Amino acid sequence: MSLSPDPRRNVLLGLLPEDEFRRLEPALEVVPLDVREGLHEAGKAFEHVWFPVDAVLSVLATIEGEAAVEVATVGFEGMAGLPAFLGTAESPHDCYCQVAGSAVRLATGDLRRFLASDGALHDLLHRYTQATMVQLAQNVACNRLHTTEERCARWLLQTRDRVGADEFTLTQEFLAQMLGVRRGTVSLTAGVLQQAGMIRYTRGRITVVDADALHEAACECYDIVQAEYRRLAAAPEA
Repeated sequence: MSLSPDPRRNVLLGLLPEDEFRRLEPALEVVPLDVREGLHEAGKAFEHVWFPVDAVLSVLATIEGEAAVEVATVGFEGMAGLPAFLGTAESPHDCYCQVAGSAVRLATGDLRRFLASDGALHDLLHRYTQATMVQLAQNVACNRLHTTEERCARWLLQTRDRVGADEFTLTQEFLAQMLGVRRGTVSLTAGVLQQAGMIRYTRGRITVVDADALHEAACECYDIVQAEYRRLAAAPEA
């Protein structure tokens, strides 16, 4: 079966040995995703896990009476639905498409059957779990210690990496959820970065104009998380 776009742009699928990927391929479905499209709902059973190709997914925690806050972002480096791999039947959080694009869908039943063979995917998902734990811990420190401008620069760089392009759509709503701030603060922060010549921001459309300057403006959390995902993508030690 030929899948387009290439699902192996996803790091986890791309690292599978060829024979293992071919066994899994018939169960994979490439799906186009729109902004705000829901993939998992808190308290509901996992039906699928998702391997983004060029879409960016947002995992959100919602407290009653409060705005949703992003707790994790998933791009081509990973998989949305990690609790299903860890044995959880129901999603603890909501998951939405943050930046439109494509993702590969795999039914949770097929995932469990495939993992029962104890192949490379099992090890890759364990390593991805570690990388996700680093991301979550770094997010806590980042939200506590770094300025809104530093955090915004970090998130924009990470989104650029995941989309694979300098220009992408990112709504104020999602950017506010990513940063844990109000929309008015997003407008002010994006304005600062735009005046500095790092980005252009018009009607939810972001263009990274000077990636090097944006990197300089970002907090060190960007490099820490990127290094962890590079370790994930590296060949495991013998």
